[in-house]
Amino acid sequence: MLNDRAQLLLKTLVERYISDGQPVGSRALLQHSGLDISSATIRNVMADLEEIGLVSSPHTSAGRIPTGLAYRLFVDTMLVNKPLDSASLQHMEHQLQPDNPSRLIAQASNMLSELTQFTGVVATAKRSAMTIRQIEFLRLGDKRVLLIIVMPDGEVENRVLLMERDYTQSQLTEAGNFLNQHYIGCSFSQIRDRLRGELQQLHQDMSALMAAALAAGDAAEAKQGEDYVISGEHNLLHVEDFSTDMNRLRGLFNLFEQKTELLQLLDASRRGQGIHIFIGSESGLASLNDCSVITAPYSVNGSLVGTLAVVGPKRMDYERVIPIVDITARLLGNALSQH
Repeated sequence: MLNDRAQLLLKTLVERYISDGQPVGSRALLQHSGLDISSATIRNVMADLEEIGLVSSPHTSAGRIPTGLAYRLFVDTMLVNKPLDSASLQHMEHQLQPDNPSRLIAQASNMLSELTQFTGVVATAKRSAMTIRQIEFLRLGDKRVLLIIVMPDGEVENRVLLMERDYTQSQLTEAGNFLNQHYIGCSFSQIRDRLRGELQQLHQDMSALMAAALAAGDAAEAKQGEDYVISGEHNLLHVEDFSTDMNRLRGLFNLFEQKTELLQLLDASRRGQGIHIFIGSESGLASLNDCSVITAPYSVNGSLVGTLAVVGPKRMDYERVIPIVDITARLLGNALSQH
């Protein structure tokens, strides 16, 4: 329980530290708080705040910095979100064009990274096995064949098959017609299982083409199963809080590369509603002890399908970053709903 004066001084200290990244002394607090009190009074208040774990004193400075507990108190009780200006909103809307679901996910991740200068992450719900709506083969020449896979949602995957022999376009058309007549709505694993007993219906020289198509389909299916897009990891190299500690950076990059733990965190935040903010050790992940993660779920046609997030230092501009995460989640959901 802090009195009004202590709350104002703590709020001022957090804001100055977020802005400057330097320990905040009593003179700066006196100047920016607007309080008509003495420096000695400020020092006494700071000593009290330090005793209850809200501020700490770096050994090299007489000023103080906020602790994770102070950031939590600031976010929960003192934060005033800054609304984005109309130009920024228009820019965000223009960035997310509802033309292709996979591209939209990447665009949202890039936009989060670009606007915050931290790391943007978008996680999608795990998909079931990919089914096909149409398959076509096109002859490219030089023993190369273009495989075109159309998914039920209209998304298209193209794969170039390198064959041991050349095929005529009529042979390729025959193979495509065979698959389209027998296997529409099936996954590639289902096609493989059924094709074993039906391959004799095709000419023997089609078996190699089918095997190559199934292998390419497996690769496309694996790509469809990716449930995590991350952008702007390199931004953290320029964050002063991290740039001097390579071990800290290495732990963060390992977290991004391994994916599993961060995905579990995002999945946990999706079970609630609205913005979630994990500050430091609140995430339960050692690699994020010096970070804050701001997450928001996004929905498609009223159904919750994923979570997006910004990962950055605890010393981030929460008043600016929180609205960016919130608006991006809404724009992404709207764009995906239009697809």
